[in-house]
Amino acid sequence: MAKVTPHAGGNHKPKLGQNFLVDQDAMQRIVDALGDISATTVVEIGPGEAALTELLARRAGRLIAVELDRVLAASLRMKFAPLTNVEILEADILAVDLRTVLGQTPGPLRDLRPTGLFKAHVVGNLPYYITSDILLKLFTAAPRINLLVAMVQKEVADRVAAAPGSRDYGLLSATAQMYGRAEKLFELGPESFDPPPTVKSAVFRMSMAPRFDELQVDEAGFIAFLKIMFAQKRKTVSNNLKLAYPKNVVAAALQAAEIVPATRAEAIPLEEMARLYRALPRPEAAERKLP
Repeated sequence: MAKVTPHAGGNHKPKLGQNFLVDQDAMQRIVDALGDISATTVVEIGPGEAALTELLARRAGRLIAVELDRVLAASLRMKFAPLTNVEILEADILAVDLRTVLGQTPGPLRDLRPTGLFKAHVVGNLPYYITSDILLKLFTAAPRINLLVAMVQKEVADRVAAAPGSRDYGLLSATAQMYGRAEKLFELGPESFDPPPTVKSAVFRMSMAPRFDELQVDEAGFIAFLKIMFAQKRKTVSNNLKLAYPKNVVAAALQAAEIVPATRAEAIPLEEMARLYRALPRPEAAERKLP
């Protein structure tokens, strides 16, 4: 397995999730998974020591690298200063407004006037301790993203790509698949990183294609509904729904949606979930009916 030289200074900060990828073959596969990006804006999350960034900079029409670590961000600015297609943004990805960043004119003056609606590709080695938060932020930014290629903990990738009825299918699976089509590409062991993490990792690719209009549901309400459905995974859909709706309302909606009350949420495809949601009153209306 080809590797690049590990970080010489050893100045890693585990609290920032800094397990740097050192497997060169994996880096190449990640960049390849983005396809032809010669005319594309790419947002890289957590460039770290720039191993992946260097490959992206050679291929991307425009590259915006978002780095939280101040020292690393400064080093990246110096390293890529000669390249006009690369911008280094020192920021927390959770606080970044992608609409604003992608609407800026590239270059040192960074004109803030909107440049029109276009979509970007997003790629990154996501910090494991805030992976879910980052993914949820990216999902809700789906109107500005065409493709997401992310390296995460193996169990997270398994859940994102899981099919209904499988062991790994749950709230994250259903939520992700309302925003796009996901596939797990490959796995990586701890030896692919410096320092090595204590878990296995995996890379998944997700083509953004929100399904809310197709399934005739509103985004905020349906995502809240999914949280109710998966509130306690071992319970039946009937028992979970009773946390938010009166018993008679739940029974009527399940019958209308043709779902057996003893079914668990993990076994219900999104099409049937949407049908059940449409058969229920909004939670506010249900709460008014509670004794």
